[in-house]
Amino acid sequence: MKIVLQEVLNAKIFIDGQEHSSIEKGFLLLVSFKEGDKEETISKMALKISKLRVFLDENGKTNLSLNDVKGDILSVSQFTLYADIKKSNRPSYVNCMKGELASKYYDKFNDELVKLGFNVKTGVFGADMKVSFINDGPYTLVIDGDELGY
Repeated sequence: MKIVLQEVLNAKIFIDGQEHSSIEKGFLLLVSFKEGDKEETISKMALKISKLRVFLDENGKTNLSLNDVKGDILSVSQFTLYADIKKSNRPSYVNCMKGELASKYYDKFNDELVKLGFNVKTGVFGADMKVSFINDGPYTLVIDGDELGY
């Protein structure tokens, strides 16, 4: 499981030219799963995100969590994070988890974030989405379950 986390001032998803969902201050999460990812990784990744202290406190230090700043989450399924471009200029997606299971995992991940007390907005799995956001900082992290030992 891999997530690109961006601290945002606001973020929106558009589908077919219409705004589908939006948040103000919080995290924009691009979420991907690869073949072989374990379901138990999902709750660990959600908990890790909930505890990250990346927002500035009154002293300008990154000491505050999403909960501390009462931020929201916009979660977007993003299978292309596991694209393989080693052998070609055209990305291969053979390492990406198949759609049906990836959709189930994506829903479970969002449910875990809700259980942790966050307001979570989402896109539509598999839809052609346009994502608009203002990155704060910019502050972006790549969170890889394999690297964290999950």
